[in-house]
Amino acid sequence: MHIRFWGTRGSLAKPGPATLRYGGNTACVELRAADGTLVVLDCGTGAHGLGQALLASEPRPLRGHLLITHTHWDHIQGFPFFAPLFDPETEWDIYAPGGLGRRLEETLAGQMEYTYFPVTLDQLGGTIRYHDVGEGVFEVGGVHVVTRYLNHPALALGYRLEAGGVSVVYAVDHEPHARPDREAGLPRGASVAVPVHREDRRHIEFLTGADLVIHDAQYTLEEYQGKVGWGHSPAEYAVDVALAAGGRRLALIHHDPLRDDDALDRLVEACRQRIASRGGALEVFAAAEGQEIELAERPVARAPAAAVGSVGDGGAATTPAPPGVVKPTEGATPPKTVLVVDDDPDIVQLVMRALRPEGLRLLSAADGESALEIALREGPDLILLDWLLPGRDGLEVCRALRASDDPTLRGAPVVLITAQTRPEQIAAGFAAGATDYLAKPLTPAYVRSRVRGWLLRAPGGGASAGRAD
Repeated sequence: MHIRFWGTRGSLAKPGPATLRYGGNTACVELRAADGTLVVLDCGTGAHGLGQALLASEPRPLRGHLLITHTHWDHIQGFPFFAPLFDPETEWDIYAPGGLGRRLEETLAGQMEYTYFPVTLDQLGGTIRYHDVGEGVFEVGGVHVVTRYLNHPALALGYRLEAGGVSVVYAVDHEPHARPDREAGLPRGASVAVPVHREDRRHIEFLTGADLVIHDAQYTLEEYQGKVGWGHSPAEYAVDVALAAGGRRLALIHHDPLRDDDALDRLVEACRQRIASRGGALEVFAAAEGQEIELAERPVARAPAAAVGSVGDGGAATTPAPPGVVKPTEGATPPKTVLVVDDDPDIVQLVMRALRPEGLRLLSAADGESALEIALREGPDLILLDWLLPGRDGLEVCRALRASDDPTLRGAPVVLITAQTRPEQIAAGFAAGATDYLAKPLTPAYVRSRVRGWLLRAPGGGASAGRAD
């Protein structure tokens, strides 16, 4: 398997003399399997150079697969400049998270409206199929792809690509679910502690045994304290999860636009010291534009994808709906129902305002008893539940739901939204049956992202299948 980095910068393209060694273009990575399958990960400004190289060197017809983590601008800004899309002798399958809200092609067309760009989406000459995908597994050519939702203020997917016994994980625009302590550190020789948050453990499962982990590392741990909720990882967290997952090589990527080449050198050295202090053998480097990596494929049978499934430590099941690119539902479907439970009317208003554009049926309660009554009567698809409530608190409500005779309520996703964020409190929430745990203060973007993810994970919450245009 051959990997080449065409864009490694995060948030904003930053060309100039201070970024010559690691590059200034935003996210774009080329992956080529031994059987010739071409996969492009993200389509930031680095895609321009990749497109020119493909047109100059590839025989026709050209077939490729573009896997987009999410549609924030730094990951799709190169799309209108990716020249192979205009070639009638090319064929592309484009994948991105979807299923609630706008379809993928509508989003891509938005930045190509006449006001912003002189060429519209329907003027692309190649054969293009768009796929809205969720968590699951599917095949692109000879590459097996496993997808996993990431923690970002937009619905974002990580991709695990497996071929010939080799695995590469691409996880950008992701941040820890439990906020790491700025002073967190382990003595020399100590192993990395198991994260208390179930979703952080699922993230480690996603990375497990990868030959190459390409991971968001936009901040340092100290910088991250002022960037919580922005959707990016401290480099120290990337190191810790890659170590815990038994990864072989870690490529730090999505470099902050304010971090120049010399600062990236210092960041890599700090990461290497962190690995050494834990007695690890993980190889870490900062991804650089033009850098190429060869991973020798080997003829071994692929094990069942360990990256799909729940943590398996009690509580509500988190295994996603049937994997793959989900078929569209026939006919009109009723809106999903979300119950918001909080005794603070400002929090309820914030959540309602964030979710109203999603076309959901929204219910609210201000205490535990009312929440249980509404849940029993309405059977919500998702419950957002405060911990500190009048009467029964959130943990008591959660236990009552899990003990219900109604299987729908027993399995309904319950997301605790609370300021109770100490490790023992997070553990108590999961022990009571919570599915996820969101720390206050909340932002509308994060509420939308997490709600979309949990509704799409639930049975019947799939995305639409691909369409050829």
